[in-house]
Amino acid sequence: MAVLDIDKLLAYRLPEYRESYDMRDTILYALGVGAGLSDTVDELDFVFERDLKALPTMALVLGTPGFWAMDPKAGLDWKNILHGEETLVVHRPIEATGELVGSTRILDIADKGPGKPVMIRSRRELTTLSGLPVAETTGVWVLRGAGGFGGVRDLPGDPLPAVPDRGADCVIDLPTSRNQALVYRLSGDRNPLHADRELARSVGFEEPILHGLSTMGVIGRALLHKCADGNPDHMRSMRQRFTAPVVPGDVIRTEIWDEGDGSARFRASVPERGIVIADCGVATFGTV
Repeated sequence: MAVLDIDKLLAYRLPEYRESYDMRDTILYALGVGAGLSDTVDELDFVFERDLKALPTMALVLGTPGFWAMDPKAGLDWKNILHGEETLVVHRPIEATGELVGSTRILDIADKGPGKPVMIRSRRELTTLSGLPVAETTGVWVLRGAGGFGGVRDLPGDPLPAVPDRGADCVIDLPTSRNQALVYRLSGDRNPLHADRELARSVGFEEPILHGLSTMGVIGRALLHKCADGNPDHMRSMRQRFTAPVVPGDVIRTEIWDEGDGSARFRASVPERGIVIADCGVATFGTV
Protein backbone atom coordinates (compact mmCIF):
# COMPACT_ATOMS: atom_id res chain seq x y z
CA MET A 1 0.00 0.00 0.00
CA ALA A 2 1.18 3.52 -0.79
CA VAL A 3 2.70 5.70 1.91
CA LEU A 4 0.50 8.66 2.79
CA ASP A 5 1.26 11.84 0.83
CA ILE A 6 1.38 14.00 3.94
CA ASP A 7 1.94 17.27 2.05
CA LYS A 8 -1.14 16.71 -0.08
CA LEU A 9 -3.28 15.95 2.95
CA LEU A 10 -2.03 18.97 4.92
CA ALA A 11 -2.79 21.20 1.94
CA TYR A 12 -6.36 19.91 1.71
CA ARG A 13 -9.07 22.25 2.97
CA LEU A 14 -12.68 21.32 3.57
CA PRO A 15 -15.07 24.14 2.75
CA GLU A 16 -17.59 25.33 5.31
CA TYR A 17 -20.80 23.41 4.69
CA ARG A 18 -24.28 24.90 5.20
CA GLU A 19 -27.06 22.35 5.49
CA SER A 20 -30.83 22.57 5.70
CA TYR A 21 -32.69 19.51 6.97
CA ASP A 22 -36.35 18.70 7.46
CA MET A 23 -38.52 16.09 9.18
CA ARG A 24 -37.86 13.56 6.43
CA ASP A 25 -34.08 13.82 6.98
CA THR A 26 -34.50 13.45 10.73
CA ILE A 27 -36.70 10.37 10.39
CA LEU A 28 -34.39 8.87 7.77
CA TYR A 29 -31.40 9.29 10.09
CA ALA A 30 -33.26 7.61 12.96
CA LEU A 31 -34.17 4.66 10.73
CA GLY A 32 -30.52 4.47 9.64
CA VAL A 33 -29.43 3.88 13.23
CA GLY A 34 -32.11 1.27 13.88
CA ALA A 35 -34.82 3.30 15.61
CA GLY A 36 -38.15 1.50 15.55
CA LEU A 37 -36.69 -2.00 15.16
CA SER A 38 -36.87 -3.02 18.83
CA ASP A 39 -40.10 -4.04 20.54
CA THR A 40 -38.59 -3.32 23.98
CA VAL A 41 -38.30 0.49 23.73
CA ASP A 42 -40.73 3.19 22.56
CA GLU A 43 -39.12 5.23 19.76
CA LEU A 44 -42.15 6.57 17.91
CA ASP A 45 -41.09 10.18 18.61
CA PHE A 46 -37.92 9.61 16.55
CA VAL A 47 -39.65 8.16 13.47
CA PHE A 48 -43.10 9.82 13.37
CA GLU A 49 -43.61 13.46 12.45
CA ARG A 50 -46.42 14.13 14.97
CA ASP A 51 -44.11 14.81 17.93
CA LEU A 52 -40.81 14.39 16.13
CA LYS A 53 -37.55 14.66 18.07
CA ALA A 54 -34.02 14.39 16.70
CA LEU A 55 -31.56 11.92 18.17
CA PRO A 56 -28.50 13.75 19.56
CA THR A 57 -26.19 11.55 17.48
CA MET A 58 -27.72 13.09 14.36
CA ALA A 59 -25.11 15.82 14.89
CA LEU A 60 -22.62 13.27 13.52
CA VAL A 61 -24.08 13.60 10.00
CA LEU A 62 -25.07 17.28 9.91
CA GLY A 63 -22.93 20.03 8.43
CA THR A 64 -20.71 17.66 6.45
CA PRO A 65 -20.44 17.00 2.71
CA GLY A 66 -20.25 13.27 3.46
CA PHE A 67 -17.27 10.92 3.34
CA TRP A 68 -14.76 13.57 2.26
CA ALA A 69 -11.88 11.06 2.14
CA MET A 70 -13.21 10.01 -1.28
CA ASP A 71 -12.21 13.41 -2.72
CA PRO A 72 -9.03 12.73 -4.80
CA LYS A 73 -7.65 16.09 -3.67
CA ALA A 74 -7.30 14.71 -0.12
CA GLY A 75 -4.77 12.12 -1.29
CA LEU A 76 -6.22 9.32 0.86
CA ASP A 77 -6.65 5.64 -0.01
CA TRP A 78 -10.24 5.71 1.22
CA LYS A 79 -10.79 1.97 0.68
CA ASN A 80 -8.39 1.26 3.54
CA ILE A 81 -9.86 3.68 6.08
CA LEU A 82 -11.45 2.32 9.25
CA HIS A 83 -13.08 4.33 12.01
CA GLY A 84 -10.97 4.24 15.17
CA GLU A 85 -12.65 6.56 17.64
CA GLU A 86 -15.39 9.18 17.80
CA THR A 87 -16.39 11.88 20.27
CA LEU A 88 -19.63 13.86 20.29
CA VAL A 89 -20.19 16.93 22.47
CA VAL A 90 -23.66 18.50 22.42
CA HIS A 91 -23.91 22.18 23.34
CA ARG A 92 -27.65 22.56 22.70
CA PRO A 93 -30.38 20.10 21.70
CA ILE A 94 -30.55 19.16 18.03
CA GLU A 95 -33.79 20.49 16.56
CA ALA A 96 -35.99 18.20 14.44
CA THR A 97 -35.73 20.65 11.52
CA GLY A 98 -33.30 23.46 10.90
CA GLU A 99 -30.31 24.91 9.11
CA LEU A 100 -26.79 24.55 10.47
CA VAL A 101 -23.22 25.28 9.42
CA GLY A 102 -20.40 22.76 9.73
CA SER A 103 -16.71 23.59 9.72
CA THR A 104 -14.26 20.66 9.52
CA ARG A 105 -10.49 20.67 9.95
CA ILE A 106 -7.71 18.13 10.40
CA LEU A 107 -6.20 18.34 13.89
CA ASP A 108 -3.48 15.70 14.18
CA ILE A 109 -1.74 12.99 12.14
CA ALA A 110 0.32 10.13 13.57
CA ASP A 111 2.56 7.66 11.73
CA LYS A 112 2.80 4.16 13.23
CA GLY A 113 5.71 3.25 10.93
CA PRO A 114 6.39 1.69 7.51
CA GLY A 115 3.63 -0.71 6.49
CA LYS A 116 1.60 0.22 9.57
CA PRO A 117 -1.39 2.54 9.97
CA VAL A 118 -1.64 6.30 9.89
CA MET A 119 -3.98 7.88 12.42
CA ILE A 120 -5.87 11.00 11.34
CA ARG A 121 -7.87 13.07 13.82
CA SER A 122 -10.34 15.66 12.53
CA ARG A 123 -12.95 17.89 14.17
CA ARG A 124 -16.19 19.41 12.97
CA GLU A 125 -17.85 22.33 14.73
CA LEU A 126 -21.57 22.67 14.14
CA THR A 127 -23.23 26.08 14.65
CA THR A 128 -26.46 27.91 13.95
CA LEU A 129 -26.51 30.47 11.13
CA SER A 130 -25.92 33.17 13.76
CA GLY A 131 -22.83 31.37 15.06
CA LEU A 132 -24.19 29.77 18.25
CA PRO A 133 -22.43 26.46 19.00
CA VAL A 134 -24.64 23.39 18.60
CA ALA A 135 -22.27 20.40 18.69
CA GLU A 136 -18.69 19.31 18.16
CA THR A 137 -17.56 15.98 16.73
CA THR A 138 -14.03 14.63 16.78
CA GLY A 139 -13.13 11.48 14.88
CA VAL A 140 -10.04 9.34 14.44
CA TRP A 141 -9.56 7.46 11.18
CA VAL A 142 -7.17 4.53 10.85
CA LEU A 143 -5.58 4.48 7.37
CA ARG A 144 -4.26 0.94 7.01
CA GLY A 145 -0.78 0.37 5.60
CA ALA A 146 -0.03 4.04 4.85
CA GLY A 147 2.66 4.65 7.49
CA GLY A 148 6.26 5.55 6.82
CA PHE A 149 6.21 9.27 6.03
CA GLY A 150 8.10 10.00 9.25
CA GLY A 151 5.60 11.74 11.51
CA VAL A 152 5.04 11.48 15.26
CA ARG A 153 4.01 8.01 16.39
CA ASP A 154 1.06 8.81 18.65
CA LEU A 155 -1.82 11.25 18.63
CA PRO A 156 -1.73 13.74 21.52
CA GLY A 157 -4.35 13.64 24.26
CA ASP A 158 -5.59 11.29 26.95
CA PRO A 159 -6.49 7.73 25.94
CA LEU A 160 -9.85 6.33 26.90
CA PRO A 161 -9.68 4.31 30.15
CA ALA A 162 -10.99 0.76 30.40
CA VAL A 163 -14.52 0.13 31.62
CA PRO A 164 -14.93 -0.82 35.32
CA ASP A 165 -13.77 -4.28 36.39
CA ARG A 166 -17.18 -5.40 37.64
CA GLY A 167 -20.53 -6.43 36.25
CA ALA A 168 -22.46 -3.81 34.31
CA ASP A 169 -25.30 -1.99 36.07
CA CYS A 170 -27.61 -2.52 33.10
CA VAL A 171 -27.60 -4.21 29.71
CA ILE A 172 -29.73 -3.58 26.65
CA ASP A 173 -29.88 -5.46 23.34
CA LEU A 174 -30.89 -3.57 20.20
CA PRO A 175 -31.18 -5.14 16.73
CA THR A 176 -29.86 -3.84 13.44
CA SER A 177 -31.50 -4.63 10.12
CA ARG A 178 -30.00 -6.35 7.09
CA ASN A 179 -30.51 -3.17 5.04
CA GLN A 180 -29.42 -0.73 7.75
CA ALA A 181 -26.19 0.33 6.01
CA LEU A 182 -28.14 0.98 2.81
CA VAL A 183 -30.56 3.21 4.73
CA TYR A 184 -27.81 4.99 6.67
CA ARG A 185 -26.01 5.88 3.42
CA LEU A 186 -28.93 8.17 2.58
CA SER A 187 -27.90 10.45 5.46
CA GLY A 188 -24.74 11.39 3.56
CA ASP A 189 -21.97 8.80 3.90
CA ARG A 190 -21.96 7.09 0.50
CA ASN A 191 -18.79 5.04 1.06
CA PRO A 192 -19.42 1.99 -1.18
CA LEU A 193 -17.66 -0.25 1.35
CA HIS A 194 -21.04 -0.39 3.09
CA ALA A 195 -22.98 -1.49 0.01
CA ASP A 196 -20.71 -3.23 -2.53
CA ARG A 197 -19.91 -6.85 -1.64
CA GLU A 198 -17.01 -7.14 -4.11
CA LEU A 199 -15.38 -3.97 -2.79
CA ALA A 200 -15.82 -5.14 0.80
CA ARG A 201 -14.14 -8.46 -0.02
CA SER A 202 -11.28 -6.70 -1.81
CA VAL A 203 -10.30 -4.98 1.46
CA GLY A 204 -10.69 -8.00 3.71
CA PHE A 205 -14.37 -8.20 4.72
CA GLU A 206 -16.70 -11.05 3.82
CA GLU A 207 -19.57 -8.65 3.15
CA PRO A 208 -20.42 -4.95 3.48
CA ILE A 209 -20.13 -3.73 7.06
CA LEU A 210 -22.20 -1.20 8.96
CA HIS A 211 -20.91 2.37 9.15
CA GLY A 212 -19.12 3.04 12.43
CA LEU A 213 -21.29 6.10 13.01
CA SER A 214 -24.46 4.06 12.47
CA THR A 215 -23.16 1.67 15.12
CA MET A 216 -22.53 4.67 17.38
CA GLY A 217 -26.10 5.79 16.76
CA VAL A 218 -27.41 2.41 17.95
CA ILE A 219 -25.27 2.62 21.10
CA GLY A 220 -26.39 6.23 21.61
CA ARG A 221 -30.01 5.07 21.56
CA ALA A 222 -29.19 2.43 24.17
CA LEU A 223 -27.64 5.08 26.40
CA LEU A 224 -30.62 7.40 25.98
CA HIS A 225 -33.09 4.72 27.04
CA LYS A 226 -31.08 3.50 30.04
CA CYS A 227 -29.53 6.76 31.28
CA ALA A 228 -31.89 9.56 30.19
CA ASP A 229 -35.38 8.02 30.12
CA GLY A 230 -35.32 8.28 26.34
CA ASN A 231 -35.05 12.10 26.43
CA PRO A 232 -32.68 13.23 23.64
CA ASP A 233 -32.24 16.66 25.23
CA HIS A 234 -30.33 15.14 28.16
CA MET A 235 -27.29 13.71 26.35
CA ARG A 236 -24.28 16.00 26.75
CA SER A 237 -21.42 13.91 25.36
CA MET A 238 -20.40 10.49 24.13
CA ARG A 239 -17.01 9.05 23.29
CA GLN A 240 -16.02 5.54 22.24
CA ARG A 241 -13.36 3.44 20.57
CA PHE A 242 -14.38 1.19 17.68
CA THR A 243 -12.86 -2.28 18.05
CA ALA A 244 -14.59 -4.44 15.41
CA PRO A 245 -17.10 -3.94 12.60
CA VAL A 246 -20.81 -4.69 12.86
CA VAL A 247 -22.48 -6.67 10.09
CA PRO A 248 -25.99 -5.44 9.23
CA GLY A 249 -28.42 -7.76 10.97
CA ASP A 250 -26.30 -8.13 14.12
CA VAL A 251 -27.87 -7.57 17.54
CA ILE A 252 -25.79 -5.05 19.50
CA ARG A 253 -25.58 -5.49 23.26
CA THR A 254 -24.63 -2.37 25.24
CA GLU A 255 -23.35 -2.80 28.81
CA ILE A 256 -23.56 0.34 30.95
CA TRP A 257 -21.89 1.28 34.23
CA ASP A 258 -23.47 4.16 36.18
CA GLU A 259 -20.73 6.43 37.57
CA GLY A 260 -23.19 8.27 39.83
CA ASP A 261 -22.19 11.80 38.76
CA GLY A 262 -24.22 12.24 35.60
CA SER A 263 -21.82 10.07 33.64
CA ALA A 264 -21.73 6.47 32.51
CA ARG A 265 -19.18 4.07 31.08
CA PHE A 266 -20.16 1.64 28.36
CA ARG A 267 -19.05 -1.20 26.11
CA ALA A 268 -20.87 -2.78 23.17
CA SER A 269 -20.65 -6.26 21.71
CA VAL A 270 -22.28 -8.71 19.31
CA PRO A 271 -22.88 -11.75 21.55
CA GLU A 272 -23.82 -14.07 18.69
CA ARG A 273 -20.36 -13.58 17.16
CA GLY A 274 -18.53 -13.22 20.48
CA ILE A 275 -16.89 -9.88 19.67
CA VAL A 276 -16.62 -6.48 21.32
CA ILE A 277 -17.41 -3.81 18.73
CA ALA A 278 -16.99 -0.64 20.83
CA ASP A 279 -15.04 -0.25 24.06
CA CYS A 280 -13.84 2.20 26.70
CA GLY A 281 -16.95 4.32 26.20
CA VAL A 282 -17.92 7.28 28.33
CA ALA A 283 -21.08 9.40 28.17
CA THR A 284 -22.40 12.33 30.18
CA PHE A 285 -25.96 13.48 30.78
CA GLY A 286 -27.74 16.58 32.04
CA THR A 287 -29.51 19.66 30.74
CA VAL A 288 -27.74 21.20 27.76
